Amino acid sequence: MSLLKKLAGETALYGLSSIVGRFLNYLLVPLYTRQFLTGEYGVVSELYAYSGFLMVLFSYRLESAFFRFGTPEEDRERSYTTTSWSLFFSTAILLSLALFFSQPLAEVLSYANHPEYIRWFAWIIALDCLSELPFARLRLEQRPRRFVAAKLLNIGLNIFFNLFWLVVCPWASKEGYQWVHQVWSPDVRVGYVFISNLIASAATLLFLFPQFSRLQGTFDWELWKKMLRYAAPLVIVGFAGIINEMLDRALLTRLLRGTLEQNRAELGIYSANYKLAMLITLFTQAYRYAAEPFFFRAAQGDSNNSLKLQANATKWFTIIGTLGMLGILLYLDIVKQFVGAAYHSGLKVVPILLLANLFLGIYYNFSVWYRLKDRTMTGAYISILGALITFVLNIWWVPYLGYLGAAWATLVCYLFMSAATWWTGRKWYPAPYPLGKMAFFLVVAGGLFAVSLALKSILPVLWMQLLANTVLLGVFLELIRQEWKKGAL
Repeated sequence: MSLLKKLAGETALYGLSSIVGRFLNYLLVPLYTRQFLTGEYGVVSELYAYSGFLMVLFSYRLESAFFRFGTPEEDRERSYTTTSWSLFFSTAILLSLALFFSQPLAEVLSYANHPEYIRWFAWIIALDCLSELPFARLRLEQRPRRFVAAKLLNIGLNIFFNLFWLVVCPWASKEGYQWVHQVWSPDVRVGYVFISNLIASAATLLFLFPQFSRLQGTFDWELWKKMLRYAAPLVIVGFAGIINEMLDRALLTRLLRGTLEQNRAELGIYSANYKLAMLITLFTQAYRYAAEPFFFRAAQGDSNNSLKLQANATKWFTIIGTLGMLGILLYLDIVKQFVGAAYHSGLKVVPILLLANLFLGIYYNFSVWYRLKDRTMTGAYISILGALITFVLNIWWVPYLGYLGAAWATLVCYLFMSAATWWTGRKWYPAPYPLGKMAFFLVVAGGLFAVSLALKSILPVLWMQLLANTVLLGVFLELIRQEWKKGAL
């Protein structure tokens, strides 16, 4: 239990950057959805969807290989130096290619008039890629405070420059201040979202630069080959994961039956509501930052204790994640104010995507086994099947169901991946997961949400509905407390 408390403590520290930082970033969503037309916000969503694929390509999952080969302290410096030099050279090559072919790439993506978008994103991806390894080392060495400081610096600068260019500068121009036209143009609009990100990424890498000064030794070719063999299947996993997470937004403008502008407007609505559903991933991301290096360290000790620890951690992840999901659903009438009224027509996807993201978190827990047991190819096969499900269901459902079909495809994919990863891991990593208890809390949460929907049609005003939902949330919390008292958890 002390180890589980340690994991909880590290999750809380990483959560400071993940939850607080993401929350601050979410404050930009009301700004974007009120500042930009739905089609303009669709541009932002589409380009960030492509950036997810590029991040996997640029990093080729060497940070995961560093966790695997750099966990023993005697191998850490050699592993860090080797992965760092590898990323330096590959990033320089890929960045040069992206900059050189920015105009053709812009034309392929239907942004022929804005090749600068491609150039800005190439720099963002390159800078973020080079930051990945220092972040990984901070996690492995259990230095969450510096990790948090770097993440909050990134988020703070991003928010500052967004507010400066999208709020302060338009106001200053309207008031007649001439200086503003030296640093701002009304024609750039969504471009300032990307420029803000670029500045924040550059500052973050500069903050982490002392980590690179710690490079010791020479490049180890044999170790590098081992790392590539380990990481290669994880690249497939990463690409498949991005397909599962982002492909719907990349395909919507091509699968919906309207014009390009109409489809981008629909994409903007879907993406804004996807942001609401991703509130559940705040906890998931904080947990992952702590859990990945934590379980690599725990695996160095007693294997039976490691299995029990993994099962217990997954159980608590599911319970807390379900509580968060239920809280968002019960107070959705408040949460929806994060996006402009023009985007509220897409709220119907939020329950589906919340459940999908919870299953994604459960999948992350189950997937620990193939990383620990060096069977990353199994993870690659599962991810490929998940990506295939995502692709086929989007092609099939989106033309008929619109973005609602994309949401259902996401849920089916993550449900399959979590089940497949648990099934294949039983032989190699037989953690005693309490699946019945995990399912129980999910079913109860679903039942309470159904009661909430029934009461909403009866109770005439919002404050009564929220009061009733507070009672329902209290029932769920009391259930957790009673189970704790019985020793069932």
